[in-house]
Amino acid sequence: MADAPAELEADRGLWTWANLVTIVRLGLIPVFFWLLFATGHRALAAWLLGVLGATDWIDGYLARALHQVSNVGKILDPVADRVLVISGLLGVAAAGGVPWWFAAVTLTREGLVSGLTLLLAALGAARIDVLWWGKVSTFCLMATFPLFLLTTNDHHAPLQGWQHALRDATWVLGAVGLTLSWLVLVGYVAPARRALREGRASRRVL
Repeated sequence: MADAPAELEADRGLWTWANLVTIVRLGLIPVFFWLLFATGHRALAAWLLGVLGATDWIDGYLARALHQVSNVGKILDPVADRVLVISGLLGVAAAGGVPWWFAAVTLTREGLVSGLTLLLAALGAARIDVLWWGKVSTFCLMATFPLFLLTTNDHHAPLQGWQHALRDATWVLGAVGLTLSWLVLVGYVAPARRALREGRASRRVL
């Protein structure tokens, strides 16, 4: 009987510190667009985007450390990551920081992930844990976009020496992140099938 209350308290609901961090990260995305397009502060926009990407781990850490794991958070956190990646990519591409072909390949992958996630949920599949390499690819891409932004200037002004070197390194990081993201997508096929079987099995039991 002592274990029952713990199970009931496992879901902490929406109002947790972890979910608050996720909501704040989402709320700062419009600030990124405002800095980039309304004020012209390209460097500030790049640093803000970098901070939003670098703080990806904080909400998950808080959820575990404060015992505030929630079903809402399990959905909100990956959604925030997808929104941040897509928003950052579109903003950087629109500002001329990255070629549109790079944006198109990345957006296609993100669209497939989002579509498959919704499809599996509609089919009643069990929850799929994020693969470690998936986190690595997301981190690489989240780091790539602000770095691309830092290595371009307004009005096509000439790049400085450090920008040339950083842009070359950023292309390597971006290529690694993009390649990994597609490989991870293939790697989710087996877990997705397993989650679908487990979800259907649990419904039959009920």
